[in-house]
Amino acid sequence: AGAPICAVGREVYVIGDVDLADEKADVIWEICNRYGERDHLILEIVAHLRSVGRFIDVACEALH
Repeated sequence: AGAPICAVGREVYVIGDVDLADEKADVIWEICNRYGERDHLILEIVAHLRSVGRFIDVACEALH
């Protein structure tokens, strides 16, 4: 679909970008709906993304 997917930390992943075109966002939603719930796979998806270098590490403490 052309949207980036990236693990954030070790327990979360995100799909898309803040400036993702509406057409691409629609395709992403269609794919998500087609394949259904993935909550039980989150840690496996995150592990795979980290193994291929698609991740952002976050500090334990957030600074505001």
